[in-house]
Amino acid sequence: MRSEVMNFFKLKQTFEYLGYFETPENTQLIENLKQDIHQGGLIVVSGIVGSGKTTLLLHIQKELQLASQVIVSRSLSVDKEKINLGTLMTALFYDLSTKSGVKLPTQPEKRERQLLALIKKSRKPIALFVDDAHSLQTKTLVGLKRLIELVYQDGNILSVVLAGHPKLKNDLKRPVLEEIGARIRSMLMLEGIKNYQQEYIKWALIEATQKEVDWQELITEEALNFLAEKLATPLQVKQYLKQAFEQAYEVGQKLITIDVVETVLVKSLNDLEPQLIRYGYNVKILSQLLQVKPGEVRSFLNGQLSANQTQEMMDKILMAGIPLSS
Repeated sequence: MRSEVMNFFKLKQTFEYLGYFETPENTQLIENLKQDIHQGGLIVVSGIVGSGKTTLLLHIQKELQLASQVIVSRSLSVDKEKINLGTLMTALFYDLSTKSGVKLPTQPEKRERQLLALIKKSRKPIALFVDDAHSLQTKTLVGLKRLIELVYQDGNILSVVLAGHPKLKNDLKRPVLEEIGARIRSMLMLEGIKNYQQEYIKWALIEATQKEVDWQELITEEALNFLAEKLATPLQVKQYLKQAFEQAYEVGQKLITIDVVETVLVKSLNDLEPQLIRYGYNVKILSQLLQVKPGEVRSFLNGQLSANQTQEMMDKILMAGIPLSS
């Protein structure tokens, strides 16, 4: 957000990095996750795009580090498509080693033995966090499963927390991935701000504004209710609050009205294709899932198929575990 817009509305920070918004459901999810981590195994946390998975993971990691009962490890690789077992084992080596200038073994057998020795030396449960885990290859997931088993056989505890789109959860339930899915300790669903949209918008405005500013002076109740009705995730709220403030500034308004909100809100926000993408399903993935050509998927998304073909596609999507709103 431009500085002149922030000064005009007396904002002390932008909406992008507001921190963690607590709900009873998220608090319970965190408690469940902590219990699971102390027992070890594969743990899945899924949520739609923008629901706050990364923010939640950072919050959990900080709590675990403060409690000092679990050693936290995480992969920092930004090229998610290329993350493999070697990448994740490297992350464990760096986070578990107490010496500077870690020299990683290149031979697989030697690598596993040294990692097991580091884990034993730590004398605490280990939690490896992997964000965007929907990008992991099946081979990597199988390797993680085997690594957890090796650690367990050695008398220690390793948890791998996989966070990703609902596609990850749905994939792991498929029979072809039974080897992994059957060994998952728990699958947790992050609902984000579902049923708390109004509260989240108010919280975001309070967090972003200076102390002397009353958030109710910035937005009408009608505009707030409209945003809460149309938006589903923290990411959407942050994006459209930013655009609404910028639009109001351009026309010289000190108050966000429903007219301003309607101007910036994309009409196709909750169309079929955006909904599917939030669950982790683009045209290519849908083509593979439905076993049809990409062109047919595009025709389906654009409403160009017959009623029977459309219903058949919708039935397959629902059977795959993707709940769509009308």
